[in-house]
Amino acid sequence: MKLSPLSAGLIGALIGALAMLAGPDRLPIGEQPVMASKANADESSKGNTKGGRAPSMPMARDPSAAVAEEFEAARRTGTRQAFELFIARHGDDPLAEQARAELKRLSR
Repeated sequence: MKLSPLSAGLIGALIGALAMLAGPDRLPIGEQPVMASKANADESSKGNTKGGRAPSMPMARDPSAAVAEEFEAARRTGTRQAFELFIARHGDDPLAEQARAELKRLSR
């Protein structure tokens, strides 16, 4: 029985999908999952650091700056729901008192 090109393509895709579901230990010889080949590429590039130093991570962002941005977003939105969400997420932050005051103002 001769298969049409469309049927052959669908069968090939199905076989490939089944091979991926079976797991990396069941892949055809010589084939690696995409993540394994990506990890291997990352490992091989580690020796390319400038001046022999390991790359440095950027400094962590100040959490209070992120909270202040969230408060400003709630203030711009100006709804009860926005302030209630801010208070639920940051109830211990000093800005939560301002959010509570905004809620009282909105209740009037």
